[in-house]
Amino acid sequence: TQMNYVERDNYGMYTDPTGNGPGPRLMGADTLMGNDVYNLQGEDLGDVKEIMLNVYDGKISYAVLSFGGFLSLGEKLFAVPWEALTLDTVNKRFTLDVHKDRLESSPGFDKDNWPNMSDQTWADSIRSYYGTQP
Repeated sequence: TQMNYVERDNYGMYTDPTGNGPGPRLMGADTLMGNDVYNLQGEDLGDVKEIMLNVYDGKISYAVLSFGGFLSLGEKLFAVPWEALTLDTVNKRFTLDVHKDRLESSPGFDKDNWPNMSDQTWADSIRSYYGTQP
């Protein structure tokens, strides 16, 4: 069972008794790893395996999601533009507005064959697929 970002908070970032704490506008990247991703239909689309940062501008470019498989065997990975994800603070997970069958047919990769995420042509194709802008 996965833990949500509040349960993964080792530093007390989300325990401000006033409710005015740093989250969810400012969150620790490590607390987001492993968080579930669901679509608007309430279907489980996988979980966040990695967060890809652009080291030049300091912004998050992609969340890498895993989908399918069992115990990491046969799972497919997907780079989803960060802008395509919405934090669901009620259910403590992310929402991605994509049908499950569309995700299954989206451009994915396996853990031993990552794409060149800095390739602009690849990046444009991913953003086009999910309908996002950088």
